Amino acid sequence: MDLVNVQVNGQWLKFPKGTRMIEALRQASVDVPHYCYHPKLSSPGNCRMCLVETGMPARPAPGTTEVEKDEHGFAKIMWSPRAAIACANTISEGLGIRTESKLVEECRKGVMEFLLINHPLDCPICDQAGECSLQEFSVEHGRGTSRFQENKVKKPKHKQIGPRITLDDERCIMCSRCIRFTSEIADDPVLGFTERGSYTVLTTHPDKELANNYSLNTVDICPVGALTSSDFRFSMRVWFLKDTKSICTGCARGCNMDIGSRNEVIHRQTPRENNDVNSAWMCDAGRLDFHYVNSEARLTQPTIKEHGTHRAATWQDALAKAATALQSAQPSQIAIIASGRMTNEELFLTKRLAISLGVTHLDIVPRTGEADNYLVHADKNPNTAGARLILGTEPGSQLAAIRDKVDRGEVTTVIALQENLLGEAGFTAAQLGKLQSFIACHILANPSAEHAHVVLPLAAYAEKRGSMINATGRLQRLNKATEPAGEARSDWEVLRDLTLAVSGQNGLYSIEDVFKSMAAAISPFAGLNLGKIGDSGLPLLETTETIPVLEREKERKAKGIIVG
Repeated sequence: MDLVNVQVNGQWLKFPKGTRMIEALRQASVDVPHYCYHPKLSSPGNCRMCLVETGMPARPAPGTTEVEKDEHGFAKIMWSPRAAIACANTISEGLGIRTESKLVEECRKGVMEFLLINHPLDCPICDQAGECSLQEFSVEHGRGTSRFQENKVKKPKHKQIGPRITLDDERCIMCSRCIRFTSEIADDPVLGFTERGSYTVLTTHPDKELANNYSLNTVDICPVGALTSSDFRFSMRVWFLKDTKSICTGCARGCNMDIGSRNEVIHRQTPRENNDVNSAWMCDAGRLDFHYVNSEARLTQPTIKEHGTHRAATWQDALAKAATALQSAQPSQIAIIASGRMTNEELFLTKRLAISLGVTHLDIVPRTGEADNYLVHADKNPNTAGARLILGTEPGSQLAAIRDKVDRGEVTTVIALQENLLGEAGFTAAQLGKLQSFIACHILANPSAEHAHVVLPLAAYAEKRGSMINATGRLQRLNKATEPAGEARSDWEVLRDLTLAVSGQNGLYSIEDVFKSMAAAISPFAGLNLGKIGDSGLPLLETTETIPVLEREKERKAKGIIVG
């Protein structure tokens, strides 16, 4: 890697040749205000907020070959009288950059003054408050007073430009981030500017709307409150939210995300940058998947079916009922239907329960759907790779045989973990009616649970800790954002207590204990723990899987279009 010498605010530093000025300054821990620049998008230099003072080494005086040197032995820099944008220009040998000069200060004040000329004074009611770059930079670089005397230009407000996006054109500063995202990343170029000067507005093309499955990413990258999420709008002030680092469980991609919650209620989910998984993006479906967590359909208390009706029960009574049913059946009469939505730790305890009971009828429900050329994976189970590794079986390989055995009366007891057996598992109501004992462990009320003799309420993905392996073989971590609804418990706790009730085996008091036992039994996990996984995960299994959006990003980076 070729390194060049660059002077930054009087200090000589080395950077890779060809680095953009703004990125070199970031590496030097020098903040440069900007609006239009985004490392994942092309750099048009729209906003001019990143202006810096630059200079190049002086040339030898006429008739000489020597150049004047500074105290560090480098050629003395001749400073340009005009500022340059840092977002689109690259560094070179001997370049000088100043970010704190009088020229830079006046440039930034001027840019801020122009940006605020027609901007509405509605910060108290703006959804972007607390995350607004315009607010932040106006405090640091603005004049504090406005010299503008004319009336502000009025533009469309609260305009629905898509099923999930609300536009306030008066707040738009024409940075064009959203336009570039829809064109360059989402391949859906439906946004553009119309009119000119102060009357310029952001809009959708005629008869078009911003409706692609990645539309909410435009809200994340909007530096002001022009684009807001219709779902999150006026829901909660961001400074009240607690952000929890976790992963999306909508498919096998395992996009990294932040869960924003307050008072045990999830208000939004936003992408968390991970250049090995999802770059800086996330699909809309994954973002909005949290609504079921707080839905009225949640199972919040164990129930036992008596005389055809479910009654509320304590966990002790429900587990005792389930244990009695399992102990009363022969191992060959028991089947366990697990789920690819379960964590590695939960799958490990499922395997342990099966071993303690002598059960061989064990499977998970395969779940597939449509993929796209960005992030959405065809495998809708987030932990299929973990299930294959831990259970040692191909998902769905035993389901048909288990259903046949239920029909013939050879399987009389079934445990369902996170699965509605009347759904993708392929069971019928008649088959469930034949069971002597049906233990359903679910998050939501569903038709399958109605047939269960014991119903045990489970925690959702945001209410527990654990790990999963995504489609590329990367081990990642779920983190707990909220408390479980009602009396619901994490799957691993239920499985631990059920195993204890059946066989007396215990010794597991925390999720860390479970992982430790798993690491001792399954070699790919050896030497690891939940802490070592880290917030970004780590590679665990080798696969040939690639991530389309990352492959495209690599191509754009190689061409110098983006920084990445």
